[in-house]
Parts: sequence; C-alpha cells; structure tokens
Amino acid sequence: MGSFGSFAISFSVISVLSGCMTLYGFGLSTGGPAVMLWGWLGVGLMVLLVGLALAEVTSAYPTSGALYYMADQLGGRRWGWYTGWLNLLGLLGAIAGIDYGAATFLGAFLRLQWGIEPTAGTVMVIYLCILILHAALNLLGVRVVSLLNSVSVWWHLFGVAAIVGVLALIPAHHQDASFVFGHFANSTGWASPLYVTAIGLLLAQYTFSGYDASAHLSEETTGAAVSAARGIVRSIWVSWIAGFVLLTGLTFAIQDYVSTQETPTGVPPAQIFLDALGTGGAKILLLVVILAQLFCGNAEVAAASRMAFAFSRDGALPGSALWRRVSPRTGTPSRAVWLSVGVAAVLALPSLYSATAYGAVTAINVIGITPAYAIPVYLRLRHHRRFRPGPWHLGRWGRVVGWIAVGWVALVTVLFCLPQSRPIAPTTFNYAPVALAVALALAWLWWRIAGRRSYDIPVRGDQTSTALAQEIV
Repeated sequence: MGSFGSFAISFSVISVLSGCMTLYGFGLSTGGPAVMLWGWLGVGLMVLLVGLALAEVTSAYPTSGALYYMADQLGGRRWGWYTGWLNLLGLLGAIAGIDYGAATFLGAFLRLQWGIEPTAGTVMVIYLCILILHAALNLLGVRVVSLLNSVSVWWHLFGVAAIVGVLALIPAHHQDASFVFGHFANSTGWASPLYVTAIGLLLAQYTFSGYDASAHLSEETTGAAVSAARGIVRSIWVSWIAGFVLLTGLTFAIQDYVSTQETPTGVPPAQIFLDALGTGGAKILLLVVILAQLFCGNAEVAAASRMAFAFSRDGALPGSALWRRVSPRTGTPSRAVWLSVGVAAVLALPSLYSATAYGAVTAINVIGITPAYAIPVYLRLRHHRRFRPGPWHLGRWGRVVGWIAVGWVALVTVLFCLPQSRPIAPTTFNYAPVALAVALALAWLWWRIAGRRSYDIPVRGDQTSTALAQEIV
C-alpha cells in the first residue's frame, strides 16, 4: 500500500457512518444533541493529540505488531505481552461491534423493504454472512483490501455529504440551532447532568477508535515510517470534520425526539430518515450507511488479522505455529483472517439471548484498545532517553502532547467503566470492567502457562526476522 492506502484503512476503520450511526440512539439518551455535538468537538481534539503521540512512536517502530512491539522495545517483555493482549482483544471486539452493527442496520432495511422482522436470530444470520464476506475479501490479498479502502474513503465522504444534503433540502421542518447545539436530554436514570455528560462522551470516543490500523499494515506499506504515521493523524482529523457534519445534519432533521428514540426499526437514524423522507428515501440512505459499515468491517478484519499474525509470529498465542502462516500466492495471513472472524462470531453469540450483549461486545473493543494506545506513548515518555525518533516526529512538542494523551486515555478508561443507566440491573449493567478483567486474566494465565517461554520478539533492526519467522503454506 501507498501513503493514501495507509490513511484509507484507518479512516475506514474509524468510519463515522458506522460509529456515529450505531450509537446515535445512545447519544439521544445520554445528554442529547448538546453533548453529542460539543462532545464530538472536544473528544475529537483530544483523540487527535493521542493520534499525534502514537504516530510519533509508530514512525520509530513500523511493524505489524504495532502497539505491543513498541511497548516491548521501550518497556520490556511484560509490557509488550499485556499491551498485545489488550490490543488484540480490542480489535477482535471491534470486528464484532462493527459487523453486528451493520447487521442491525441491514435488518432495519429488510423490515422496510420486505417486512422481515429483525429478530435476534435474523440479525445473527446476517452477521455471520457479513463475517464470511469479509474473510473472503481479505483472503484475496492486500491489494484488494487497499483498493476497497480507497473506495471506502470516497464513499464515506460523499455519503456524509449526500445524507446531510438530502436531510437539509427535503424535509419541510428542521430543528433550530438552539435545539441542535443546546438541548440536553437525559434518559439514563442518573440525576447529575455532569455525570450524564461524561458518559455521553462515549459516542465520540467509541467512534474514534481503530486508527492504529495504519500501524498494523506497516509491513505491507511503502515508506511505512512516514506513511503509517501520517495515515493515523490524517484519518483522525478528516473523521473529526466529517463526523461533526454528519451529527449536525442528522440532529437538525429530527422530526419527533421521542419517536426517534423508541423507533420500531431499532435504529434511530433510520427513523429520522423515515420521518424526514418517507420509506423510499429512507431505504436509499440506509443502503449508503450499510455499505459504509461493510467497508469499515472489512478494514477492521485486515487490521485484526495482521495483529493476530504478528502476535503469533512472536509466539504469544495458543497455536501460534498455525496462525502465523501466510499464503504463498497473496502474502496474506490467511489462518489469522479466519481466526479473527471466528472469534468475532463467538463474541456476538450471546446477542441471541440478551439485548445487552451488544453493549458488552462494544465494551471489549473500547476497554481493550483504548488503554493500549497510551501504553507505548507512556513508555516513550518514561524512557525518553531510550527512544530514538523516526523520520516523522513532533520535535520538542512530543513530551507535552504525549503527557496530555496519556492523561486523556486514563480519564476515558475510567468513564468506560462507569454505570451508564440506573437502576443497575443485569439488563443495564456496564460490562466494560468485566471485559477488562477478563482480558488481563487471560493474558496473565497464558503467560504463566506458556508465554514466558514461547514469547520472543526479534531484535530490532534484524531485517531478516520477518521472513524467517513466517511459515508459507
């Protein structure tokens, strides 16, 4: 991949047409328009600082292992081990979250088009079909993945423009600016506006994840020390602008707040489309969103499979000898692709029995991947004399930006663990702390069983290490 391809995969994984749309209903309840719009601007700025700090470290260590390799080189084996497990579980949870979200939107479309009720079983079948599609596309090779990501960039940008343009021109009624930028809504059961505002920031923070994808495909990118770093930063600021435009356009077009929240489609943006445009227009815009989500899920499978491959190449996963094999025809880690979609399928199975399971899957994503972003940055700051900047760096601003980034991630990790609804019950419980505990417990257990003997990262600068560690089948 070239520089644009590196940007495209992170932009596709962030996917404002996936994250913003999937959690728009969550935003309507946790602070409403005021928190969604102003929160998006504030969170986007902080995430940009995190991305800048991470890009600087990526430029120094451009490998498929990405975060865990950086942590290992800067902090030692244990740091690399736990960072890798958090990152991998976060990426696998992201596949499940993105593709299951796409399945729910496709279920809403089927309801409008053919009257098919989107039951849990129907959505699960759609979800499994999407996973198989993404596995098949990734097995075709990185050139196909890069091409699809390039198309995805323009689809997202033109898609956002089309949705906002149609919603601005066609509906006879629009909300006023005071509603869009000032209306506060709270359906959480919590009385504190400050608390509700804090948990409402999660819509933006969940969407702004996955930009490490550029780093994970470094070994398949030309000039990765610069291209991957630029890809991370560009994907964030372009998504920042596009997401704000999208959220603003959607919120102006709300016709009835309560009916949007309680929509029978199960997808609040679909109800906005229906109320504003009618069935025909709603179906067209839903297809725009669904295809964007499919692009997003495909890019996430690419990133997760490269992470699984790299972690296996260094002996960190059970069955590493199997997962690190690559195809001699395409150079794709084919076994790691199937491992990624297989685990994602298992993660979403509880959704057949529990409406809160999707929230748990989302928690696995954000609680795993977000702390993993800060660990290499923290170690770069802690061991600044050991760190040798790559060709893309922040100069004297590196330490200032880095400490702000670490502080933000620490704050957001706490927010992820807070109860989001009251009263707290099995159907409203926030599973993020459980997901974090399970991830760390699995990492500790496998380290004790085998990891401390099998886990081994080649010495930095060994140009033959990648080829020697792969098994071609």
